Amino acid sequence: MSRTRNAALLLAAVALLALAGCSGKEKADNPGGAIIRTSQDPNGLRGAALDRPYSLPAATLTDTGGNQFNLVTSTKKPVTLVFFGYTNCPDVCPTVMADVASALTKLDKSVRDQIQLLFITTDPARDSGPVIRKYLDRFDPAFTGLTGSLTSIKDIAKAVGVPVEGMQKLPSGGYEVGHGAQVIGFGKNDKANVLWLSNAAIGDLAHDFGKLVEDNQ
Repeated sequence: MSRTRNAALLLAAVALLALAGCSGKEKADNPGGAIIRTSQDPNGLRGAALDRPYSLPAATLTDTGGNQFNLVTSTKKPVTLVFFGYTNCPDVCPTVMADVASALTKLDKSVRDQIQLLFITTDPARDSGPVIRKYLDRFDPAFTGLTGSLTSIKDIAKAVGVPVEGMQKLPSGGYEVGHGAQVIGFGKNDKANVLWLSNAAIGDLAHDFGKLVEDNQ
């Protein structure tokens, strides 16, 4: 996606987060109350810059090995990327995970090793630890998968401006889970000033991931 088109998208959103659920339907929402800058980020990032940063809540979930994982104390790397999704998501989630994994491969290993991605399931009823682990291994075995109660997950998501709508029944008898599809970038101070929409270019992701590492040394 070109920089020009991305800027146009942000302007059209009029300071609202453009969010995509796994149904593929676009919608605008802003439960976190953050304001997106529509002008170029003075820090040189290509994602959507936030005028009011999100703080990563010190909540505890469970990783794919069954161990407790605190979002603040268990994240040891300078840069933490956070994404909410689920393994049965038919389109947006695998696309975003593949794009992030591809962007990371464009970085030197020394830089890549300073970035941790947290995949927080929005479908804990179906996404057990082993299920999430198998899913993430398709993209990058270094990705961290987390689960917990749906109430806790919704609270965490709300704190960082990501709507999670819960189950939406399908005519087939199954269900999908509506959720925001942005990736949020946190620094070593556990605050986020940037996010990337689900259609961000891989080159822009790689550029910004590297810049975040540089800025958080």
